[in-house]
Amino acid sequence: MLSLDLTGAEVLGPHGLHRDRLSFANGKIVDAPAGHPVDLSGYLVLPGIVDVHGDGFERHLAPRRGAMKQMAEGLVAVEAELAANGITTATLAQFVSWEGGVRSLDFAEQVFSHLRDVGPSMVTDLRGQLRFETYQLEFYAELPAKMAEWGLNYIVFNDHLPHDRLQDGRQPRRLVSQALKARRSPETHLALMQAMEACADEVPTALDWLCAQLSAKGIVMGSHDDKTAQDRAEWAARGVRVAEFPETLEAAEAAAETGGIVVMGSPNVVRGGSHNLNVSAVDLIAMGYCDALASDYHYPSARRAALMLWQNGMRDLAGAWALVSAGPAAVLGLSDRGVLTAGKRADITVLERESLRVAATLVQGRVSYMSGDIAARFMRA
Repeated sequence: MLSLDLTGAEVLGPHGLHRDRLSFANGKIVDAPAGHPVDLSGYLVLPGIVDVHGDGFERHLAPRRGAMKQMAEGLVAVEAELAANGITTATLAQFVSWEGGVRSLDFAEQVFSHLRDVGPSMVTDLRGQLRFETYQLEFYAELPAKMAEWGLNYIVFNDHLPHDRLQDGRQPRRLVSQALKARRSPETHLALMQAMEACADEVPTALDWLCAQLSAKGIVMGSHDDKTAQDRAEWAARGVRVAEFPETLEAAEAAAETGGIVVMGSPNVVRGGSHNLNVSAVDLIAMGYCDALASDYHYPSARRAALMLWQNGMRDLAGAWALVSAGPAAVLGLSDRGVLTAGKRADITVLERESLRVAATLVQGRVSYMSGDIAARFMRA
């Protein structure tokens, strides 16, 4: 690990930018000078981005349907993209769903097994999040043990069944294309959905049991796409504190008022609104109802969203950047990162001051990405 003194840069501390030296040794930030000085005049030095939910990795692991043979090499490509976007801790959000394909149990087995086995050799801190479809009652009994086997500490509950159409006897939208992705006939795929819908009355009690099991093991739990205050109240009663991407102001407000943690998508901020016409993340941030931003489906958006909030005056840089650093770290229970203070991990994102592009990314003082003129400055050290 490097021991360096970064000088000349604008460093983002808990209270804003300053030009004091930032030193690190043995992977941690230290108060005293630690080693060779590196002049980073013309750069911003920021806490490393902590991504609490991202599924942009799928295109690297399964670039085409059925092309799932080189999972370890795919993870190397994933890390390269994460590092190039200033992300130092990444949570890969992987489904276990009746939808099949890249959301199937078989694919999840490959992703989480490789992440467990290959992840520790990466520079970036790679973690997994299980996105679990709640109507899969047959998986409940084995799920806690599976999470332990995969080394997971974070689960988010999803429900993508088209309930209205199933209850009305109408054909679900995109049935044929979904069936093909799952390698099922449309008839088999529809029958599966109908069978799960028929067990709807059993799901709440089963969830009560499952959440109690997971809570006892210290698993972080989240709900996804909450629509109403009642949705959030039901999840909160089960100990599910994280509300991922609530679809309405009502649900986000209910989460915030009951001590929940609201996570929104960075692309929602960058686009200026949800692509599904749900509640705007910008509006929730303005009202104080958002605790963290996630990359969601686009890794560059985490940095871009924080910078946009700063540049348009909605937050100062410390407040805007906290939404992609300290805020997500708190969601994951990682108190050792997210801010640049003595004793914390030397997880650092360096931006060019003028362009605000990522120039370098360091994880525990180790370089995961470096590009352009900044490399010469480090080499002189």
